[in-house]
Amino acid sequence: MRPGLIPGSLLPVLWVSLWLGLGGVLWTASPLAPPGPGRPAASANQAPRQSPTPGVWPFVLEAQGDIPQPTGAPAAHASKLLALPHDPQFAMAAFWFAGSSEGAADVQIAMSLWSRKAQAWTTPQWVVNRHTVGAALGKGVRRLGNPVAWLDTSNRIHLFVVGTGLGGWAAARVLHLQQSQPQVPLQADALALKVVGTLPLSWFWNISHLVRHAPLPLADGGMVLPVYFELGAKYPVFAWFSPTGDFQGVRRFTEQPHLLQAAPVAITEQHWLAYLRTQGPEERVAVLETTDAGLHWGLRENLPLSNTDSAIAAMRLPDGQVVMARNPKEGYRSQLLGHVSSDGVQWSTPHTLHDESNGEFSYPAWAWQDQRLWLSYTNNREGIAWQRWRPSADAQRKP
Repeated sequence: MRPGLIPGSLLPVLWVSLWLGLGGVLWTASPLAPPGPGRPAASANQAPRQSPTPGVWPFVLEAQGDIPQPTGAPAAHASKLLALPHDPQFAMAAFWFAGSSEGAADVQIAMSLWSRKAQAWTTPQWVVNRHTVGAALGKGVRRLGNPVAWLDTSNRIHLFVVGTGLGGWAAARVLHLQQSQPQVPLQADALALKVVGTLPLSWFWNISHLVRHAPLPLADGGMVLPVYFELGAKYPVFAWFSPTGDFQGVRRFTEQPHLLQAAPVAITEQHWLAYLRTQGPEERVAVLETTDAGLHWGLRENLPLSNTDSAIAAMRLPDGQVVMARNPKEGYRSQLLGHVSSDGVQWSTPHTLHDESNGEFSYPAWAWQDQRLWLSYTNNREGIAWQRWRPSADAQRKP
């Protein structure tokens, strides 16, 4: 096209129209072939039980603070925790992205380990950068974000990272990296992650798919990775993986165009619920439900818990209870609240995890390790905060 054929003032309008049109096409297009029969979740060894003190947060804060930031990285966001039950030295790994600002070219994925001996987080190490990933893929990567970690049946770490080429987050892809060999204990300064490739999530160059929430573990050692699409319409999908981390297929959740960043939990082996960040007019936590291990999904009535375009974290604990962390509409991201439920539907009164006017405490992540509940979250976009909770005396009594 010759220069000047289209007035410069119309170019932004044409680009927006092109992207919205493309988003509509991708939204209505059929997804890739789904995986075979649903596989039961691994977290249903015990039946859900009633909390001995309904409506009360059943944990006592034991420790809290900030995870050390890499030198020269004033911004941080989107942390994820990974429990390390096989590691004698380190109980937990934390991953997040850090750099000069979100989306900047110098952003990398950082990692820190919780030392059982020192009872402290180790000095953070860079474990993924865009240059090495781009070289392995054979194409440029401009931005990195949203790391999600998983441990396979061989105790190898798999890391799923959002990466972009041209365009912003709406044109991102999900990159898959994994350890060449498991390490015991972990070596944060030599994690040896290799690039597996880009997850094949759509027919159109796999663009506009991102990760955010931790996987749902399956009984056979595999997992379901919640992914979401956000070009034009926004909707969540599942990606299935084998016990060794091989991609097996995707399944779309819902036709709703304003739900994303699903947080799935298993109430029983076949009955799963997924809580979703919403950009819809009701501004309440949305819920999807399946009773056949993810083969078919349906929308439930929204929870009576407010949410305005903020990430949610949820996890089922070994005793059958489910914990949730959310930013409420009323406080937006300056307030982070916790809840507990015995059935995933009826939730306790909110417990304040962090509340500070004009601050941002967002993108929470849960983990369970050493009989403790661990939490990490973004602290004012400047660092990653963490908390550790022990069950209260009342919560440890049998009902």
